Amino acid sequence: MSVQIPVAFVDQYKGNILLLSQQKTSKLRQCCRMEPMTGDAMYVERIGSTSMQLIADRHGDTPQIDTPHSRRKLTTADYNWSDKIDKLDKLKMLIDPQSTYVQNAVAAANRTIDDVIITALGGPAYGGHAGGTTVNNYDVGECRLVESDGTIATAGSDWSNTTETGLTIAKVLTCKQLLDDAEIDGSRQRYFVTNPYNINQLLNTTEIKSSDYNTVKALAQGQIDTFCGFRFIMSTRLAADDTDTGATKCYAFAQDAIVLSIAEEPTVEIDRLPTKNYTTQVYVELSLGATRVEGPAVVGITLDTV
Repeated sequence: MSVQIPVAFVDQYKGNILLLSQQKTSKLRQCCRMEPMTGDAMYVERIGSTSMQLIADRHGDTPQIDTPHSRRKLTTADYNWSDKIDKLDKLKMLIDPQSTYVQNAVAAANRTIDDVIITALGGPAYGGHAGGTTVNNYDVGECRLVESDGTIATAGSDWSNTTETGLTIAKVLTCKQLLDDAEIDGSRQRYFVTNPYNINQLLNTTEIKSSDYNTVKALAQGQIDTFCGFRFIMSTRLAADDTDTGATKCYAFAQDAIVLSIAEEPTVEIDRLPTKNYTTQVYVELSLGATRVEGPAVVGITLDTV
């Protein structure tokens, strides 16, 4: 055969696009209390617990038990995404990437929802009549923190500065204790959000013959999602600890500890732009906000990143 035959070789191209692996849906939206919202801010009203008074005298005065009221302010922020598909470029391709661009953009929007919720779990909340009082997650009466050795940090302590280790059953149980101590209703679903590395650490620290091993193994393999009363959520979007590189802020929390308001769901617009040579633009926007409304229903724990 002629030595010049390679010029006749045919290149084959696929007629579809591979959307690379990524988190495509929100993992934490289901954990929040959804509230409708109009405008750029709303207030979530709260009522605290009270105690009864012993009746000491017959026909005595009726007591006045003042019910404690407080509120949290929730504000929305706007996000958008866009990319363009040139008409002439489409003529040179065997594929139309438009639908894949839309999928990619909506996935980014869903990850943004999780980012906003994670910020609400561990970031400042805003209280007071007009939302002018900053309430840090570590303030007394807010979130409690678990030290790296599994002990409970003193109320009002900031994120631990000690050397972090991986997740263990003892640490999970400490988080459970803190929620129980806060009298968080057991009927409320509890969640534990951490990174994949710490699910693996939990498996590695469990004795091979223990009754917990098979349960944790099933958790790591994705066959179940519940352990020690927590529904585990694996996330790669958790923030690093500002005080210690290589550490990740993780959370154990109860349903409805976070209020989420999505003023505008991810909205897709596809338009041709006359001023851009009739290029097709894929545009997605989102408007939402979240706030922590019940500090004791959130426990923070700093764990290894890798």
